[in-house]
Formats: sequence, structure tokens, C-alpha cells
Amino acid sequence: MFIMHIAIQGCLRAHDVEYGITADTGGHIRYLLELAQASARDHDVERIDIVTRAFDADFSEGDYRQACEYLNPKVRIVRLPTPDPGYRAKEELWDQLPAFSDALVDYIDGLERAPDVLHAHYADAAEVAASVKARRGLPFVFTAHSLGMAKARYGRATPDSEADRADLPAALARRIGFENTALGEAGLIVASSRDEAELQYADYPDYRPGAIRVIRPASDLQVFAQAQSTAQVQQMLARFLSDPDKPALLAIARPVTRKNLASLIRAYGESPALQARANLVILAGGRQSLDTLEPEIADNLREMLQLIDHYDLYGRVAYPKQHRMADVPAVYAWARERGGLFANVAFNEPFGLTLLEAAAAGLPVIATDSGGPNDIIEQCHNGLLVNPCCTDAIAHAALTLLDDPARWAQCQSSGRAAIGLFDWQRHVAYYHRLLARLLGRAPAGRRDHAGRRCGLDTAGVLLLCDIDGTLVGCPRGVDAFNSWLPGQTHMAFGVATGRSFHSALLILEQAGIDWPDVLISSVGAEIHCLAADGVTYERDQAWQRHIDHDWSRAAIVDALAGVPELVPQAALEQRVHKISYLCAPGIDIADRLRGLLADRGLAATVIHSHDRCVDILPARASKGTAVAWLAKREDIAIGQVYVAGDSGNDRDMLAASPCAIVVANHRDELATGPGLEHAYFARTSHARGVIEGVAHFRAQSNVS
Repeated sequence: MFIMHIAIQGCLRAHDVEYGITADTGGHIRYLLELAQASARDHDVERIDIVTRAFDADFSEGDYRQACEYLNPKVRIVRLPTPDPGYRAKEELWDQLPAFSDALVDYIDGLERAPDVLHAHYADAAEVAASVKARRGLPFVFTAHSLGMAKARYGRATPDSEADRADLPAALARRIGFENTALGEAGLIVASSRDEAELQYADYPDYRPGAIRVIRPASDLQVFAQAQSTAQVQQMLARFLSDPDKPALLAIARPVTRKNLASLIRAYGESPALQARANLVILAGGRQSLDTLEPEIADNLREMLQLIDHYDLYGRVAYPKQHRMADVPAVYAWARERGGLFANVAFNEPFGLTLLEAAAAGLPVIATDSGGPNDIIEQCHNGLLVNPCCTDAIAHAALTLLDDPARWAQCQSSGRAAIGLFDWQRHVAYYHRLLARLLGRAPAGRRDHAGRRCGLDTAGVLLLCDIDGTLVGCPRGVDAFNSWLPGQTHMAFGVATGRSFHSALLILEQAGIDWPDVLISSVGAEIHCLAADGVTYERDQAWQRHIDHDWSRAAIVDALAGVPELVPQAALEQRVHKISYLCAPGIDIADRLRGLLADRGLAATVIHSHDRCVDILPARASKGTAVAWLAKREDIAIGQVYVAGDSGNDRDMLAASPCAIVVANHRDELATGPGLEHAYFARTSHARGVIEGVAHFRAQSNVS
């Protein structure tokens, strides 16, 4: 496989990358270089080109006009010239893109063989890739790294309509347009987090959730895991601090608006308790004179210095002008040795690589609740999420961890244990499987004995399983299921889950379970079916229209706002046709909520499960009604539909299906109440219980 990456922004080179030298020279370059080198270790990858723009850099001694530079024998950086020989920030690249596209087509035409796939990084590269696709028919993959619509939001713009978008700055509006083109044209979109896949992209007109896959970014974290503080780092920071041995609240970020370093300083400056408890340490890139920096970086640094002066934080804040990249692991270690914390309070963080570095170094974190940190904290349990716009919340979270040694230690231990989930081998394996399917070089799902693809359109039998507690939860059960499923050549396989679409795909991928033919998600509020390409999914829009009947989401939220037992779940758990809450364990609240909504004339389905989860859906929506809709649509007899579950949000699906399987590890809420007399209660747990249940109903069918 020959992969060609396109990355036009920033100062990209093979060695000694000058991170922070421009506003566009940041983490995406590190990600790309590490991805390329990790990909090259796969024997099936023959060649990787990283194509970027050639330019003169009078601000650097680096040679950014060198036509070709090798990272290793398989990977090289290729620089193509454009009419303007000077460096351009991303906002100013747009008029160079046509010439760059022409140069790229000429370069590809001159190769002995064309690349198999293009991978565009950032919006401008996607515009180029779309042009090359139109002219040479090459498929492309898109990674945004950060999205213009999210920037518009944290910039206080509200681009919720065409009129709003017309009022955006021209450069931002153009970028959003390029990103929307990528959504429509890319064969696959790689997102780094559920927030990006489910919330940020959802704002775009051409949003295709089934074409987006979340692949957790990875990083080589060994240097951070093994780091110790050094005398050089101690000297660099101690000269700023009156008491350098106090715990440190550490931030490492480029001083651009999105990183929100000013709010971190305000949070610290407005909290005498936090000042008494810890020092504030900020590594914000290197600088000489502010007047020589890009305007955005210079403006943010001036604001930071003014805030330090305003709150008179001298002796409590360290903000060195220069540091070496080699010093960064030692800075994390220095903060860890003092019982400190790491802070990333960006307005929006597409992923949050520094949070993984901190976890590897043994440093608990406080992180923005906007973007990728949601996924990191969920997986690593190494800190707290905060609203980046609320300085009180930032200070409170920092004090919560600093004042609770047991919790600090638990966050440290959990973070270090979980970073293995973000390794390059795992990332590249998934990435290459996706590329192979996109290119038609891997089987798109299971095959029957004649080599035909098994799917909804060919199967006469359908198995639908809940995920958590049913398919997953027992590694031996997963192994048994993965061995059993390929032999079920006339059976389509699907899942029905309370998780969102992308969350379900993530947990299945993590468990090693093959991609389902159909995915009923959000407790039945959404249905996605695997497309003919075997890699993307298509949302059932007819189902969305069907359940939208009499659905009054805003009115329901308003009606339940006064119920003190309900606490809204995070934004990531809310959907257009699902409202999710938490309640205290042991409360039987469902009937009261149904009555309250009925009294207001509001039609809805109320599902109370796992003792503390409450989901409100349209009256026509549930797992059970979604299963019935799917069976009717695919002309599969309901007696040929096997369903399996373990908890209360599976009840209506189990009750409505003749072939209902309850795994042995089911929750008590399924053992009581009417409606499941026909169900088969398996003797084995998790996925092995599913296999046992299918065998039971097949045996019954053969007997009859």
C-alpha cells in the first residue's frame, strides 16, 4: 500500500521540528510524523509520502525549500512550490491551493505508480485532496485535527444558520466550507474523539456520521513515563518562584486563543486559596521579542503578562521565555515530584495529547470538557473535567485534587495504567484495516461458502445483542463469540445499545468484535446499517422521521427541569431524539415521570435502567420498536430475529421478540415483572450466554 499524506500548514520537517515557532506548528505535526513512522512498520505498507508546501523561512535556520527529505527508507517529505515563496499562516494559504493542487497532480503523474489513497490533514489539505480526487479519481481520507465551526463557537460566534455563517470572518467561513467539502467527498473521516465525531461535525450541512470513525490518537510516551526532573529544569523554574517546592499547577501550550491560557491565570489570580496551595507554571513556547512574533501569539502573551501583573502574581508564577523540547518530560516530572497537577483548559481541545503525556508522567489533570479530553478522562480516570469558561470551576477542580491525597494518588495510578490504550500499534492496526476496506483489499464482513457477503440484504436470520454486560464484560466470552460468529453464514449480526453510534463502534473495536451489519444505538433512537463498501454506515433517515412524530424535545427538557432527583448527563450523552439523566440509586422514578409528561400532554418513552440511568425518547422509539422496524424493512420474520440483553433498557426488546435471550449475569430488574415468561434465561454469562440462547431457539425450531 502506498499512502500519500497531504499537510500544508506549519513548519514540517523530518527532524528537530520547531514546535511553536508559528501558530500552525503544533501537535498535528508530531501526530503526523509519528503516524507515518508507525505505519511504515507494517510490511503491507510499501511507501509513504508526506507532501507539503515549500517556502522561505527568514525566521528560522531550517531549510523548508528542500525538495525531498527522508524520515526513514519508506517515509519521505516532499515539498512542492507555489507562486508565493514565503511562509503563509493557514488563514492566508487559500489562494495558493490551486497552484499546489496542480503541482501535486503533476508530481503524482510523474511517479511510477500513483498512491493508493490520499490522507488530508486540515481543511486546506482536504480542499486539495478533493481536487485531486476529481481529476485523478484517487480516494481520500480526512483528519481535521481541529474544526472551524468549533473555533467559531469559542470565538463567541454562533454559526447556527446560513445567515450566521455569512457573518463569520472570511478566512473562517472559507475554512468551514472546505471542511464541509471534505465531509461530502472523503471516503472516510478520521476523528480523534466522540466529541468531534458526534457534536462538532454535527454542525455541518453535509454531516455523515456513518463515514466518521473515531481512532484514538497515539503517542510514544515512554520518555514521559521514565522522566525525572533535572537540575536545569529546577534552575529554569526556581528563579521565578518564592517557594519552588510547593505543588505546581502546570500548563504546556502554544499561546494561541484556543488554548485559553488567560482563563487559567484568571482562575489562579482570583483564588487566594489556590495561590496559597500551589504555584502556577506555564510553558508557552519560546520567544525573544514579542514584536517579532505572529500577531495572535504576541497578543496572547501580552494579555498573559498583563494578567500576571494585574493580580500581582510575581513569585508564584513561572513563565520562562525559552525551554528545550528535551526539557518537557523533566518539567512534568518536576511537577509530579511536588504533588502537582497538569491543566489543559482550552476552549476546545480536539484531542489532548498533553493529557496523555501527563498521565504517563504520573501527573493528575484538570481538563476542558469540550473535545477529546472527555474520552481521555473516561478511559484513564486520571482527573477532572471543567467548563473552560468558568474560572471558579477551574480553581475548584484544582483544589479538589490538591487537597485530597488519596484521590490524587488514584488519578496518578489510573492514568499510568491506562495509557497503553493509546499506543501506535493499536492505532495503526485499526487505521490500516479501515484503509484496506476502503480500497476493497479486505473482506467487507463475513462471507458464506460461496464467497458472498453476509449482511442484512442476504440473511434470513438476524441476531441483535446489547453490548455492555451482554457481548462484552468477559474476555473469554468475546473470544468464544468471535470464533462462533464467522460460522453463522446465513445470520446477520447487529447490536442494540444505549451507547451512541460512535461509542458503540469504539467499544466493539476495543473488544475485538467485528463490525456489525446493523447498529441500533441511543436506546433505539438511531439505526445505522453497514454500507456496501463494508467500511461506512448509512443512517436510516426514514426511522428518524418516523420517531420524530409528536416529539417535543425542548418542552420535555423544560418539564423535567424541576424534578430534583434528575441530573442531566453530559452533552455527549444527549441526542436529537434522546434526553439522558442520572438519578440516585434505589429510586423508582419512571412511572412518576410518565405521569408528569402525560399531564402536560407530552408524548414520550421513559426508560429507567442500571438503577440510576433515565432516558427519555420519542413515544415511537425504543430498542424493541427499532428491532420491529428493522425486521419489517428487511422482510425478516420476527421469529427469525434473536435478541439478547442483560438490563432494563433491553426489556421492551426482549418482551417483543419471541426469541429473547437473557444472559446469566443479567441485572435483577430483568428477573422481576411480567413480559419475559417466553424468554430463555441462559445458564452462561455474557457472550457465551448469547451463543447458548441461539442454540436453544434453533433446537426448539428443529423440534417443532
